[in-house]
Amino acid sequence: MKTRTLLLLALGCGLAILLAGGVLLVKLAGQDDPEPPVAIGVDSAVGDLHVTVLSAAEEPETEALTVELELGGVDDPDAADGFELIASGRPIAPSDASTCGTTTVEPQRCTLVFDVSTADGESRVLRYRRGDDRARWDLAADR
Repeated sequence: MKTRTLLLLALGCGLAILLAGGVLLVKLAGQDDPEPPVAIGVDSAVGDLHVTVLSAAEEPETEALTVELELGGVDDPDAADGFELIASGRPIAPSDASTCGTTTVEPQRCTLVFDVSTADGESRVLRYRRGDDRARWDLAADR
């Protein structure tokens, strides 16, 4: 292969990389900033469900994080399935000790329990997803 051909191929590859980087920058610039976390004690509408995180406490002896909630606004047997805790950058599902399950139109209190024995650091973020709607609570900031 001739040197001229190799130089033209290298120039073409460089232009393709430059174009791809420009497209990525345009996509990143068009993204919305994430919503700020909801404060403890503040009612948040996530879709048709109203969620209020009342408190969060971590028990060092049991290595469990207990989150007290108030859920209501819709009759749904699976409404509590959208909760997860992010700790050490990994999602943690609620344990079987959790009492959140079926929700009703009338607000009801329930408890989510998360096993944080494998979590490093202090970061604790509770996330809830219902359809296309989401909410998050920074639990470490309020402890």
